[in-house]
Amino acid sequence: MVQRPLGNHHDGPDTLLVTPETTHTEPVTAETARLASLVASARYVLWDMDGPICRLFAGYPAHQIAGELVAKIDQLGMGGLLTEEERSGNDPQDALRGVHERHRGSDLVLELETWLTRRELTAVATAMPTPYVDPLIRTWSSCGVRFAITTNNAAVAASAYVESRQLTDCFPYVYGRTPNLDLMKPNPHCLEQAIKAMGAVPAATLMIGDTPTDFQAARQAGVTFLGYARNEYKEQVLKEAGAEVMVDSMKVVLDTLRSLP
Repeated sequence: MVQRPLGNHHDGPDTLLVTPETTHTEPVTAETARLASLVASARYVLWDMDGPICRLFAGYPAHQIAGELVAKIDQLGMGGLLTEEERSGNDPQDALRGVHERHRGSDLVLELETWLTRRELTAVATAMPTPYVDPLIRTWSSCGVRFAITTNNAAVAASAYVESRQLTDCFPYVYGRTPNLDLMKPNPHCLEQAIKAMGAVPAATLMIGDTPTDFQAARQAGVTFLGYARNEYKEQVLKEAGAEVMVDSMKVVLDTLRSLP
């Protein structure tokens, strides 16, 4: 696929979207060369979980959990804390963040975060792996590249998922949401924890994520970023955030890795 413009006019660099078709184009395009450079130079990779590694809420939809969380907040008599946007959001973290913003450090926030963690653990049982990501993880790890998960979901849910896929050995470091919601991405806290634990050099570290908050956290942590855009909406929001290189399939990354000398 050729380079896609950001619009009729833009001041920043073009976003490069690499697709399976791109990797079969000769001669090597700017897209494939840039992706190959990212993959070849990465000695450490930080993975967001929900999106790049799996669809965590494939069988237990996030919008359903969001509705259940709002109902719980209402039952506790605290519904007035939420805006209409937070009440109707499809992401349960919207309502959780809303309560946190107005009751920082409260027992209520702790109770709701614990409640959400339990729902994420339930969702693991019906989560779906992102296509091609399991062989990518195993192949890349076998090359000596070290991995960590850096997610806004609960670390215990991320650990449970990789265990269910027999990938625990590939992910000795897992960092996720804590009761202090200020430390969630775009705050780079979990990335910085992983970098420190691995003894990583930021210049040799790549983050793979699918949201603007992933990109923003990577930029603040001083690591390069590869966007996973499984649909046009994801592609557009990552473009608008400033992501420069994206793939629409993990097969592209796997093929790139296998083609390296």
